[in-house]
Formats: sequence, C-alpha cells, structure tokens
Amino acid sequence: MGPASLKDVARTAGVSVTTVSRFLNGSLELPDRTRELIEAAIRELNYVPNPHARRLSLGRSDTIGLVVPDIATPFFATLVASVEAEADRRGLALALYATLNRAGRERSYLTAIHRNHVDGIIFITNHPDDGALAEAINRSGRVVVLDEDVPGTSVPKLFCDNEMGGYLAGRHLAEAGHRDVLFVGGVDEMISGARRFAGFRRATAEVWGPDARITRFAGEYTVAFGRAAGVRFLAEARSCTAIFATSDELTIGILEVLRENGVSVPRDVSVVGFDDVGPLHLFSPGITAIRQPVRELGARALSLLLEPDPAMTGSPREELLPVTLMERDSVAPPLR
Repeated sequence: MGPASLKDVARTAGVSVTTVSRFLNGSLELPDRTRELIEAAIRELNYVPNPHARRLSLGRSDTIGLVVPDIATPFFATLVASVEAEADRRGLALALYATLNRAGRERSYLTAIHRNHVDGIIFITNHPDDGALAEAINRSGRVVVLDEDVPGTSVPKLFCDNEMGGYLAGRHLAEAGHRDVLFVGGVDEMISGARRFAGFRRATAEVWGPDARITRFAGEYTVAFGRAAGVRFLAEARSCTAIFATSDELTIGILEVLRENGVSVPRDVSVVGFDDVGPLHLFSPGITAIRQPVRELGARALSLLLEPDPAMTGSPREELLPVTLMERDSVAPPLR
C-alpha cells in the first residue's frame, strides 16, 4: 500500500479534499472539532504533505526558470552556476532551459510561467528579434532580460556596461600607439555589438581624432566566427596593428589562426579580448581583456526577479554593472 494521499485524509476525517487542502496551506479557519478530526486523520494515516503540490495550491512553485542560448561556453556555464548558487542561498530551485539560440524554443519555454512550472524567468537571448519574442516576453509577466536586450520589452533589464567596455579597450589600444585597429564583434542589432563598438570608436577618436581607422567584422560570438575573422584579418586587414575581439570565443578563434600562421602576439599584432571568463590569463602571452562581472550578473538578475513587482509600465528599467580592464601581456606599441 502506498503513502496516504490528501483524499485519504479527507475521507477519514469526513470532510472534503478542498477543506483539507485549504486547512494545510493556512487559507481556512476551521472549528476546533473539524480541525481535530483532520489532525487525527493525518496522525493515523501518517500523512506527509507534498510540498510541491502545496506550493502550487498557493500559486507558486518556488522554482525559477533560467533560459540561456547555450551551456557549453564558459560565459554561460559561469552565469548558470552563479544563478544556481543564488537560488540555493534563497531556498529556491532552478529550472534550466537551453534554447540552442532558436527563437521557437525561446518562446515555448516562456509558457512555463503560465503553466505554473516556474514563478518567473531570467531570460537570455543571443540573436536579433523580429518582434515575436518581445511580444511573448511582455505577455509572460515575471521576466528579467539579462545580458542582451530584446527591444520592445517592458520588463527589468540587466546588462554589463558594454559601452564602457568598448571605451576601455579602445583607449588602452590607442594610448599604446594603435590607430589602425580591427574590431571583431556582434552586429548593431545586438546591444552588445552596438554599444561596444560605440565606446571603442569614441575612445580611439579621443586619442587620434580623424587619423583613427577602425575596420569592423561583425558576426556571432563563436570560435568559428573568430577563426573566420582571423583568416579575413590575414587576407584583408594586415595594416591593422591591433585587434579587439569582443568575446572569449572570438578571441580564442582569432588566436588559433594567428598561431597557425606564425603571427606573434603582441610583436606582430596586439590583442584585447572581452568577457575574461575563460582562462585568458593562462595563454602565452596572457591576453589583456575587458572582464564582465558574470557572477554578479547572475546573482543580481535573481534579485531583480524576486522584487515585489518586476513588471514595468512605460519605459523598461535598465541596470548596468561595471566592467574592468585586466591588463596582461598581449598589447605592445606597434612596430610600424
């Protein structure tokens, strides 16, 4: 015979299942005699309430959803770990949804809120939106958009200071003597691509004015695109004396191509990366990079989600966390 159910308790006590359920979740005051009958039935049957069912009866699951494009890269793996640690500290469970960066999968996972599977979602995308994703997020209610923007959403948003990251990289390279530089990053339709490029361009113009020259290769934040950018650099942009690669994956892909072709860093070309989640300090030479506060992003995103009313009216709330320039050995004055 299996464990006693709520229905067993109700039958033994001579009351309805709804009465037992509401009594157990604290939403119903009962006469002393009825309360004593229910408590006696619970003792007799050794009934143990199902905490998940009880939470659902109160309209919550005590579970937070985290939607990410990928879990294989160091950036997203670290972000997932930071949200998991913060959820554990708060006594919450975490449901992880990996979308493979596909819009259809993203929209389907947002329905988890409506089905009471999760109480809210921290949502990360890594591609431009045609409006359908923004509409789905706005319908979902309790969502925080993290890392990349989904334009048109009226929910809290949390990003690193992308514009300042680009500025710090550009200023560092310009002050080292580089005025002909290659920017490898995201497209303008992505907030990271647009803002990092804007900051980078502003910094180089401050130092070099009209003499500053930036070549830009835009694409996905992947090792594959980093390798493609490295090949293009060798074929089309050898006049550039420095490269700003705006993710760990891009940096790794570019460095692989440079090494395979005997291009020395920083003797032949200087390199600055972005994210600094992967072990860039272990490379030879160590790679100078803009460090994102990835662990802080994860913890803060969960805090935002748990605030009393994260749904916003009017302009969405946007919060930025600061970035840091980590100087190592991959930048030197240009030989030419």
